[in-house]
Amino acid sequence: MARRSSDPKCDMAPASWHTRVVAFELAQVNVGRLVAPLDDPQIAAFVAALDPVNAAADHAAGFVWRLQTEEGNATSIQAFSFDIVGSAGIIINMSVWSDVESLGAFVYGDLHRQILRRRREWFQPMAEAWMACWWVPNGHRPTTDEAEERVQHLRTHGPTPHAFTLKNHFPRPGSDTSVRLDHPDWLCPA
Repeated sequence: MARRSSDPKCDMAPASWHTRVVAFELAQVNVGRLVAPLDDPQIAAFVAALDPVNAAADHAAGFVWRLQTEEGNATSIQAFSFDIVGSAGIIINMSVWSDVESLGAFVYGDLHRQILRRRREWFQPMAEAWMACWWVPNGHRPTTDEAEERVQHLRTHGPTPHAFTLKNHFPRPGSDTSVRLDHPDWLCPA
């Protein structure tokens, strides 16, 4: 617990105090509109890849947490119902990482890139943002409602410190926010 000063001027913490005391981690969500139900043979290769890819993520450098049910994945979690539009259903992936570089290394690493290259077999193309990243206080685990709001914000406003992409991301709170970080080499390789 913070000690209070006897000097009334010291009782007010500066606006940046919270960002200096609390560490931040990177939350991410991505959304997919399925071309067929998960039990359809057309999606079988994707379903078969879920466990190995999730296991690789769980052991990747910088990995902190991922949304999952007792089955070990998030395919049965209902969210983003506004995105169903003519699809066989929506699936989401949501996780927390120590930093942008760790998430990017996993996403664009060999195993995950193999899955990205085949996404058009399993998911409908989406013209609007289908993934978003944002900073969360250390230990916070985002909800699907929070993820929906971040994706909607990104779709409306483009990349901002509130919701951004891997390619166009922003530094964690409390660091130099005048610097916007871009990774032109983090273009989707598929």
